[in-house]
Amino acid sequence: MALPRLRTVVLVSGAALLTRRALKRRIARSPLWPLPALPEPISGHSKRRATAVRKLLITGRTEVADGVVQLRLEGPGLPPWSPGAHLDLVLPSGLVRQYSLCGDPEDTGAYTVATRLVADGRGGSREVHEQLQEGLEVEVRGPRNRFPLTEAPGYVFVVGGIGITPVLPMLRALAASGAEWRLLYGGRSRASMPFLEEIEKLGADGDRVTVVAQDEAGHPDVAGALADVAPGTAVYCCGPEPLMAAATAALPGGCTLHLERFSAVTGGAVGSGEGSEAFEVELRRSGRTVPVAAGQSVLAAVRAELPHVAYSCEQGFCGTCQQRVLEGEIDHRDELLTDDERGDSMLICVSRCRGGRLVLDL
Repeated sequence: MALPRLRTVVLVSGAALLTRRALKRRIARSPLWPLPALPEPISGHSKRRATAVRKLLITGRTEVADGVVQLRLEGPGLPPWSPGAHLDLVLPSGLVRQYSLCGDPEDTGAYTVATRLVADGRGGSREVHEQLQEGLEVEVRGPRNRFPLTEAPGYVFVVGGIGITPVLPMLRALAASGAEWRLLYGGRSRASMPFLEEIEKLGADGDRVTVVAQDEAGHPDVAGALADVAPGTAVYCCGPEPLMAAATAALPGGCTLHLERFSAVTGGAVGSGEGSEAFEVELRRSGRTVPVAAGQSVLAAVRAELPHVAYSCEQGFCGTCQQRVLEGEIDHRDELLTDDERGDSMLICVSRCRGGRLVLDL
């Protein structure tokens, strides 16, 4: 009888040891686990598959224009994407930057992005150009699409410089389908305009593409390009803020305007202006409450408690820091969320609270 009893003790002890080890590994991956059983936070994404961080191998690095580098990132089991989508790159320093996918959606084994070096920027493009080389691995999140190609009887694209990256897959798709489209493409010089040769070939069967190099012909005539646009046309614009302001001002009646920003609208400041009083934020899932000082962003206050909360632009235009709001009135200060999204979520890098308290699903 002693031998079976000993065997039982050994089996139970071994199972308990394995359980403890698994629990330690689970807690190490998520220090806040276990958490209250609330709906999954959106965190800027709608599907768990898109939120996952995955490592991809840089298998190609090409200079596609002066100061513009294209990267090919390969890996297994990549989520599909559609024209207009972008990818979050987690850079070696920990910075997170968004880059539009400019390759072929049918290429299911790789993503392609391109970035222009901005010498006086916040450091992301410099890191890409100086550190991301062929043969290295890079972490990515996504893809996500806030600039989708919608159905329309016709399309007009107004693009400046690196703003061509989300538009290029759209042009390929429209050219293949035989749809009506036109493109006004501006840049500092022809040498600085990425993918120019391919774009001119796409428009070679008609007067579809107008290229305006600033060093040759000055700034593009946005108002002229939109003057004869028929009602129902979808107008897509991506580029510097003055270009998008011109497209907004010249948009004909009956047309829809789709904008993709690579930077925030000038003139605003995080935590500034009317309604910037202090308040508190309850983090329901973690059981914590944090104060948000006047002039401090919700993002900064939350990351002091939860340093792994994702963010990128800190200016309210990329959507990485989007969080679900369970209670409280939101003071929206972003340029991105739709009316539906504003009902129960906020970008915590810029938006604040109307009142003394917010409850976030964190």
